[in-house]
Amino acid sequence: MEVFNKFYSSVSSTVSQLSGVLPGNPVTREFEATALIGTAGLGLLWKVYSGFKKSTKQEVSIFVLEKKQLDRFSKDEKDNMLEILKRGVQQLTKIRHPHVLTVQHPLEESRESLAFATEPVYSSLSNVLTDNVRSEKKLFDIEIKHGILQVIEALKFLHSDAKIVHRNLTPESIIINKQRSWKLFGFDFCLAGQCKTDGTYHWVHTEYSSSAHVFTQPSLDYMAPEVALNSSVTPENDLFSLGVLIHSAFSGGKPLRVFSTDYSAFRRYATEINQGKLPRLQNIPAELTENLKGLLHASPTHRIKLHELAQTPFFQDVGVRTLNYLDSLYQWDNLQKSKFYKGLPEILPTLPHRVNLHCILPYLVKEFINSPMVPFVLPNVLLIAETSTQKEYVEHIFPHLKPIMKLQDPIQILLIFMQKMSLLLKLTPADDIKQHVLPLLWRSLECDMPQIQELCLNILPTFSSLIDYNATKNALLPRIKKLCLGSQNVSVKVNCLVCIGKLLENLDKWLVLDEVLPFLSQIPSREPAVIMASIGIYKIALGNAKLGITKEVMATKAIPFLMPLCIENGLTVAQFNCIVSLIKDMVSHVEKEQREKLEQLNTIQKDNRPIDAADILTNELYKSNSSSSPKDDMFSVPTPPKATNVLKLKNEQKISSQPAISSKPDLLTSLMNANLEIKPKVTNLGHSQQLSYGNYNQPTPNPNHNMWNTKQQPSAYHSQNNNNDVLDSMSSLDAFLGPPLPGQKVVSYPTDPFASSTSLLQPQNSGNMSAAKNNKNSVQLSQQDILNFLN
Repeated sequence: MEVFNKFYSSVSSTVSQLSGVLPGNPVTREFEATALIGTAGLGLLWKVYSGFKKSTKQEVSIFVLEKKQLDRFSKDEKDNMLEILKRGVQQLTKIRHPHVLTVQHPLEESRESLAFATEPVYSSLSNVLTDNVRSEKKLFDIEIKHGILQVIEALKFLHSDAKIVHRNLTPESIIINKQRSWKLFGFDFCLAGQCKTDGTYHWVHTEYSSSAHVFTQPSLDYMAPEVALNSSVTPENDLFSLGVLIHSAFSGGKPLRVFSTDYSAFRRYATEINQGKLPRLQNIPAELTENLKGLLHASPTHRIKLHELAQTPFFQDVGVRTLNYLDSLYQWDNLQKSKFYKGLPEILPTLPHRVNLHCILPYLVKEFINSPMVPFVLPNVLLIAETSTQKEYVEHIFPHLKPIMKLQDPIQILLIFMQKMSLLLKLTPADDIKQHVLPLLWRSLECDMPQIQELCLNILPTFSSLIDYNATKNALLPRIKKLCLGSQNVSVKVNCLVCIGKLLENLDKWLVLDEVLPFLSQIPSREPAVIMASIGIYKIALGNAKLGITKEVMATKAIPFLMPLCIENGLTVAQFNCIVSLIKDMVSHVEKEQREKLEQLNTIQKDNRPIDAADILTNELYKSNSSSSPKDDMFSVPTPPKATNVLKLKNEQKISSQPAISSKPDLLTSLMNANLEIKPKVTNLGHSQQLSYGNYNQPTPNPNHNMWNTKQQPSAYHSQNNNNDVLDSMSSLDAFLGPPLPGQKVVSYPTDPFASSTSLLQPQNSGNMSAAKNNKNSVQLSQQDILNFLN
């Protein structure tokens, strides 16, 4: 809460300051001030605010001098200070040079303040050098080198062209703009040269007065010694001041000596310099020490010249030369620029990120208005973006990329964007991706360069989650399908299919079934790569639980499409095995699902059908037959199908009223041990009964007759010689021989079915057994005959 209160109080104080200072000043009609960013000028009296122009929203800086700051001085001193400050701004407004601060709106005065607007600035050099709190403000050596060179260029212009001596070259008079360029400011004590008859110039000035206020005279800390000793004003005075400024830049804002208002101390210091006693140079790079001593020479004529200083090795490293080249870039043609931009990617990694972002980037984005140069500049801009935070990217880089993303010529712009698309997706906000990046991708898919198309197809799946469903369905998928069907490049076709396969995770089941899978059969190409890409889509759709292909689609569309692919001659063995494996998987899925469906339908039909007694009995008999072991009965036969159980049920229903045969297994055991061959001559079989077999047209039995409980009748067959009669009567035992013919005798078995197997099967007369063996009409009972008899 305390932090919030401090933040609120700071904002409130800033707003109150602005509202108390600017209202009433004509500058407020056109410009809006937002926040205080620093101080500058004589005694740091100028307060610098960030702001913008109301009509165009152009960013500016507003310099404001509150007159109440001068209320502590006498009226004459206050008036004198105001006149000096006004004259300095008026002189600044007249000068036009790249390294002199540019004035956007001239000085305006109100009862409370003086104000004027300039180009956007970062801070004053004095604020940067003396700020020990914010480490990000600490200057790199390359920034100091480049800044000094810019001041040298400004002084060269003042001395050679404008014939002006600055006279107050201090850190307070150096402004660092938004591009981190050093701009000359503070022309409060400048003197313009007067031309003599011989063509030379001289500068007239008033001598320094120790009684005058310090704010009404140049700073003694940066003043040349000849000014105090000889009252001499020449351009070489600024060279000495430049030497002290360089020392101050490398020493954290500390000049060689601090005099404040002590003019007598300054004169003693000047005398020491004349005697060659220079103060100790601390924190100065070794390669700059000799040059700095040349600037601080006691004799103005022996001081190193500005152009000689600029050519020293200290200012000739690659980084400084690169920044200097950018300063003069407007002088070169496109060919020279292109060569420079091609080599710039090798230099950017060697420079500090802040230098790249604030010193180099502003020059690069200015080239965006020159479309032929965009392909050379854009890679460097994106290279700087790679080392930027998202905040820096959104604030400094992306606003300049928005109009470039709409360009379609030259085509290399699309290629560069596709190559760096992962970077754009990483740093660009989601809303801007939909508004600016997606249209870029649509244009890439529709261009004629396969390389760009392939890059776009490879990139699309990486941010498919950022594309909403409607855009995917109505914009993205149709474009990919159109490209796949229309392209003659096999690589593009394969990349289209691979891209669709990667996008399946973000599609729903019905879109895949209705749009994706039918599209695969429309592709005319039958190259192995295209076939395997299609197989991959089928595998993903089949293995994904969310997208699972229905059995109808597999049976009617997928399998008929895949089968002809197996016989393509260009396939390898591994590719053939992959296709066949997929087909088998689909067939297995169809078989499994269809079987389950049919079983469910049969179950539902059984549950809805009324159950009668015959069904119950059939099921019970089927279960009993299924549970019996074939090892228990050598005569057991495979369980008949359910369809045959119905016939068996009918036969069994005929004897349902008869008693159960509990000793049936004993009878079967006896039959196994007996000789199953029936002898041809059978006599005295005893009382007989005629057996009735189902499905044969036998005479209708007496309703009072019971096949298991008939009374025994005396046997009518006692003749041992009548073999034909015996065979005729035996034929009635075989269910496969049909009923007995009229007039034939029927062999009768004992009434008790559980009688001894010997008496049941052994003929009464064994004398004619040898004759029976030779008889062609002899009959042998098979196992099935016995079972049919028992049943």
